[in-house]
Amino acid sequence: MAPIRLTVVVPAYNEAEVLPLFHARLVGVLDGMALDARVIYVDDGSRDGTWLVLNRLMGQDPRIGTLRLSRNFGKEAALTAGLDAVTDEADAIVIIDADLQDPPELIPDLLTRWRDGYDVVYATREHREGESWFKRATAHLFYRLMARMAAFNVPHDTGDFRLMSARAVAALRQLRERQRFMKGLFGWIGYPHTAVMYQRSPRQAGRTKWNYWRLFNLAVEGITSFSILPLRLATAVGVATSVCAFSYGAGVFIKAVLWGDPVKGYPSLMVVVLVLGGLQLLALGVVGEYLGRVYAEVKQRPIYLIETACQVPMMPPLHSTARADAPPSVAVASLPTKDPR
Repeated sequence: MAPIRLTVVVPAYNEAEVLPLFHARLVGVLDGMALDARVIYVDDGSRDGTWLVLNRLMGQDPRIGTLRLSRNFGKEAALTAGLDAVTDEADAIVIIDADLQDPPELIPDLLTRWRDGYDVVYATREHREGESWFKRATAHLFYRLMARMAAFNVPHDTGDFRLMSARAVAALRQLRERQRFMKGLFGWIGYPHTAVMYQRSPRQAGRTKWNYWRLFNLAVEGITSFSILPLRLATAVGVATSVCAFSYGAGVFIKAVLWGDPVKGYPSLMVVVLVLGGLQLLALGVVGEYLGRVYAEVKQRPIYLIETACQVPMMPPLHSTARADAPPSVAVASLPTKDPR
């Protein structure tokens, strides 16, 4: 029987310090299985020598292909670029980060569940080592909030680390929105799925790229990309406020007309005005978030641009800077002697 054709997609941003450690562990896992394996690294506009490290690794291992994006487009775009570069011959595709918080040693377990007939096998964290209680608590809250707001399954405590079948990746490639929340897109496509539990380790080297502000923006991206509940909540609050305001106004009018009781209390009037003003600004902010995403989508800009592709198929013109009349062949770029960045 022919060996399984497995492709591993690894996005990397400023991971020069940890990449040699990661690749050594990944190769140890892949060499221990009967696989026809390939690894696609995506350099998301790194500025720390990541591209040079990837070039050295590629010179040592012919199974490696690399993409270098023209700038830092973000992890979601880098993942998309890597998945777009997977050839149609691949039977299964693994997505994993390079920081070694997700262990490559879990890949055999993911493959086992894939052989059982699942199209998506995601790795769910039982424990998150090396993270503050605040980050764990907010992540816990976010995943459960998304699960309630989305119209499909969004697994709790699950990141991008997963294995997907070829047909699942083909379905994912059809989703070309510019504002991307990959965890939601993974759930949206459906297909039979299951979880493999694991203990998440602390980062082995380098520094995390995800501060609280970026995590907050990612959470807003996820909620607004897959639910209109915030808009409905804003409408409900507006209706409730209008009913209360009408009832209060009717009461004041009746008291003034029937009993001649004048309206009293400048402070109470100011409180009402400020509360209503705050609610209006909140509703405008919610609408603005959705409108901003519509604005980004209608411009139809590419999700990413590729500066260099080595030992991977060139992307279609929509997703790369390749000439529109260039054949979709394998492009092998010359390896630079130094990183111009």
